[in-house]
Amino acid sequence: MPRVKRGVMIKKSTKNTLAKTKGFRHGRKNLIRMAKQAIVNAGKFAYRDRRVKKRDFRQQWIIQINAACRMNDITYSIFMKGLKDKEIELDRKILADLAENEPEEFAKIVAKVK
Repeated sequence: MPRVKRGVMIKKSTKNTLAKTKGFRHGRKNLIRMAKQAIVNAGKFAYRDRRVKKRDFRQQWIIQINAACRMNDITYSIFMKGLKDKEIELDRKILADLAENEPEEFAKIVAKVK
């Protein structure tokens, strides 16, 4: 069996690994063993945080809606129950946007719910 020299492929693999860790700090960007570990951990956090981002946005929308509701003398929970009872189908993202950018429209919605 002929001898196989793997310098080209190892160099290519190393180059790809270090390209993925560009911008990392200290040895994690240029030492191959640390860079491999950094890539694995970065992938785990990226996967997890794609799901956490959805939770964070929902929490932010609820906070914005609650603040706007309290300015219109109603609590968030009563407001959301009223929306459901009146069959007004607006999601929290739209409600938060209305509360922030168009408070008079939001006040009209609150008036319908009351």
